[in-house]
Parts: sequence; structure tokens; C-alpha cells
Amino acid sequence: MATYSYRCRVHGEFDARLPLGAAPGSRGCPVCGTQAPRRWSGVALLGRGPAVALVDRCERSRTEPEVVTSIPARPRTARRPAPSAAAHRLPRP
Repeated sequence: MATYSYRCRVHGEFDARLPLGAAPGSRGCPVCGTQAPRRWSGVALLGRGPAVALVDRCERSRTEPEVVTSIPARPRTARRPAPSAAAHRLPRP
């Protein structure tokens, strides 16, 4: 189920939960019954995953920018050993 937003000219916005892709272009207002056009909006992220944390951090940085006092350290990566010369030989026919 997805949440779709509609805007009535008299009573303002209201939401409707419908199956994904089944939302009509207009829907009757629950108060007065007049046809209200669908309002296009961004996707709502549910849950507490990395995507939600990223959106929260971006929203917060709009008014409270992060202050950095030093250059962040590079993460250490494990070095793989160099392949031996035998690994590059072709098999004999």
C-alpha cells in the first residue's frame, strides 16, 4: 500500500492509502465530495535504515552545517599479496 496526497480547493490536503500504481488522477474530498486533483510529492522513506539517516543528516545540515576541525583519516584497507609468477603461466598443450 502506498500513500497518495490529494488537494481539495476548499478543505486542503488529504491522504489516501491505495495499492501501488492504483491511484486515480483525482479523488473525491472526504468532507465535501468535490473532485480533488492528485498532488505529486517525493517518496516517503519508512523505517530507520541508512537512507533515512542520510535524509535526516541532509535536512539537518541545511540549517546547522557540520563543522570539521581536521581532515578525516583514510580508512585502512588490507593489502592483498601479489600473485605469484606461477599464477600467470598458461597450461601446456
